Amino acid sequence: MEASSPPGTPAGGARLAPLVLPAPDRVLSSRTGYTRETWLAVAGRLLEGVAPWFSASGAQVRLPGRGSWSGADCDGLEGFARTFLLAAFRIAATDGGGQLAEQLVERYARGLVAGAAGEWPRLTPCSQQMVEAAAIAVGLHESRAWLWDKLDGREQQYVVDWLSGFVGSRTWDNNWRLFQVVGEQFLASVGAPYAQDDIDAGLDRVEDWYVGDGWYSDGPGQNFDHYIGWAMHLYPGLWTRMAGPAADGRLAVYRDRLHRFIEDAVHLTGSDGAPIHFGRSLCYRTAAAAPYWMGALLDATPLTPGQTRRLCSGMLRHFVDHGAPDERGLLSLGWHHHFLPTTQPYSGRGSPYWASKGFLGLLLPADHPVWTAPESAIPLDEADQVRAMPAPGILVQATKQDGIVRVLNHGSDHSAEGDAHYNRLAYSTRTGPDHAADAPVVPRRAIRRIAVADHSAASWWEAGDARIEVASVVHGRIEVRCALVAGPAGLIRHGGYAVAGEHLPEATTGPGWAAATRVDRLTSAIVSLYGYERAAVRRDLDVNAFGPHSATPCLEASYEGGDPLVLVAAVVLSGDTVRPAALAEGIDVTVAEHRVHLEFADGTTADVRLGGHKPGGYKPGEDEPGGDEEVGDGGGTAPVAGAPA
Repeated sequence: MEASSPPGTPAGGARLAPLVLPAPDRVLSSRTGYTRETWLAVAGRLLEGVAPWFSASGAQVRLPGRGSWSGADCDGLEGFARTFLLAAFRIAATDGGGQLAEQLVERYARGLVAGAAGEWPRLTPCSQQMVEAAAIAVGLHESRAWLWDKLDGREQQYVVDWLSGFVGSRTWDNNWRLFQVVGEQFLASVGAPYAQDDIDAGLDRVEDWYVGDGWYSDGPGQNFDHYIGWAMHLYPGLWTRMAGPAADGRLAVYRDRLHRFIEDAVHLTGSDGAPIHFGRSLCYRTAAAAPYWMGALLDATPLTPGQTRRLCSGMLRHFVDHGAPDERGLLSLGWHHHFLPTTQPYSGRGSPYWASKGFLGLLLPADHPVWTAPESAIPLDEADQVRAMPAPGILVQATKQDGIVRVLNHGSDHSAEGDAHYNRLAYSTRTGPDHAADAPVVPRRAIRRIAVADHSAASWWEAGDARIEVASVVHGRIEVRCALVAGPAGLIRHGGYAVAGEHLPEATTGPGWAAATRVDRLTSAIVSLYGYERAAVRRDLDVNAFGPHSATPCLEASYEGGDPLVLVAAVVLSGDTVRPAALAEGIDVTVAEHRVHLEFADGTTADVRLGGHKPGGYKPGEDEPGGDEEVGDGGGTAPVAGAPA
């Protein structure tokens, strides 16, 4: 069911005047030009865009677009709750002053009372309403002096009665445990009945998912993506703000973990502000900035104030520059633009407004150093980055010249669901996976990690009766993938990064290599170094979040079955010129049984041993043993990814 337009609103929503942002401040913000005033302006635009879509009572925001599996009433609640969170931050940012803040208080207070008094679905166990109730609880806490405190006793009781559906109830066993925590903590803060056991049990359960180095899994398994920052770290931080002194026993732990997480997470955003296009719920967009703001709020970050703003403002500017919000002032179900394969069945019309989490920095006062210090460089602004992250099982490879971050995924499979947002070997800030039914990838479900070490990582998985092991070795912008395939006979197809855009990418092939180049020179190439027989470029239409036309360079090999087959390829994604033939000539490969020796043009060497993995693999947080092989790199050495000794 589509949302109907309020009286006087054109079908599909009215176009707003073009978004006019404050003039860039190149003194204070030399890299992005964005300031606190820019953030306030974008927040105002988003709230202006949803205003025509409020129901007559104000309790629901029924936005246009595809509905979720939860139904229209819940989708309308979602639109209200998630935009209310942004409104709460915007109200707090100006101490409730100014015409916009006054309008927001009136608008959301009216809808809050009408919804809680009966227009919203009640909170039932494991219902989507719990997610939205958590947003309302947080928003009420952060705007308390200007909204909650202005409600009369009867109105407050309506809200308390509705939120009381959390008490003694059951949630899904993942980040949802934290919705109950913040919901009941708000009840406690206003003197309403609540269950301390629910709060303690939720926070204690999250401890079971901590895997070290600042990383949690989102529930049991290997669930690592943006949810770790915008949920697993965000809600405990918000809870400490709600609980006050009662949080002291846990606050130090949360601060230490968040500090350590940000040490890794700062490497997951490109120089252009783009987050890694990896994992689910990508339509939340700027929510990926939430952990960096929380680090500043809790004084729990390794970043300087100027780095925090450079990182977060870069992310906001990235999406604004790519059309989000759109000409109606709305956020669509997609990444840069509307693209439903980026979403999940639970994604509804209001889902993208979890982007509100990315505006958490508005809770920092205008005179906070994050807003007043000059922007300063993040690591990628100054040098290439290679960072091993053993806890989630990923290796980050980033290049300064083009600002691209690539994640080599050897550990996150999201409960083995086989989702394209998890089962590819690599993701980046400039590309997304193709969602064609027969996309050229080896399907991965349960990933068995072997090791993640400096400049290298390895894992294996099963695909039907076949077993595939891949070790990644990185060198500058090059990733060399060494694969061992065992099982029945069949065709092996290995795809590089899919590049996509508004125009058809240029495709080229040669002996043992294939490449695709977008009009802005972004090039994806894959080169056979050993064992592959054919090369091609696959083209698709309307299967990629980065544009309607996509192209993926591929290699193919015929496997006869029997003895395991070794295959070696070089994979490159670059914003600069790539010469695949020269790339192949610059890497010497020697294969002896299941051992691969690599020598790069600068003399760097690497040795990879395949096929000796531990049955079952290694679990998140478990220490992966080092191999007896080494990778030489610029005169130093580091353990190679591959089987343990």
